[in-house]
Amino acid sequence: MIVVDTNVVAYLLIDGDATAAAEKVRAADSDWALPALWRSEFRNVLALYVRTDQLKLHDAVAVMSAAEKLFTGGEYPVESQGVLELATSSGCSAYDAEFAWLADRLGVPLVTADKKLLRAFPGLAVNVEDYA
Repeated sequence: MIVVDTNVVAYLLIDGDATAAAEKVRAADSDWALPALWRSEFRNVLALYVRTDQLKLHDAVAVMSAAEKLFTGGEYPVESQGVLELATSSGCSAYDAEFAWLADRLGVPLVTADKKLLRAFPGLAVNVEDYA
């Protein structure tokens, strides 16, 4: 099991330069854990793609539906106090701290492309390109 950041979900489900790396991560470990927040973050990514004409709205809805089916059962609640403590001590957003808190709680790596997370949590966060 690994925790993956929303950017890794986007890389996997939206074809682009980093898709191959996300596919390698998925092949290496298909048991992905995420805080429930991932849904809102991923919807925001999809909305940006629609606004910038990189995806049609109906395609974005289909991608979101596929993502929800793929990760149902892999979503975990987080503890507010722990998340806020991590956000405060690391300088990361509370959004990012949810992923770090969950990875720490589950005792698994956090796979991400987020440079701030990689710097703030060097013993926990692993670059998506390096994981597989």
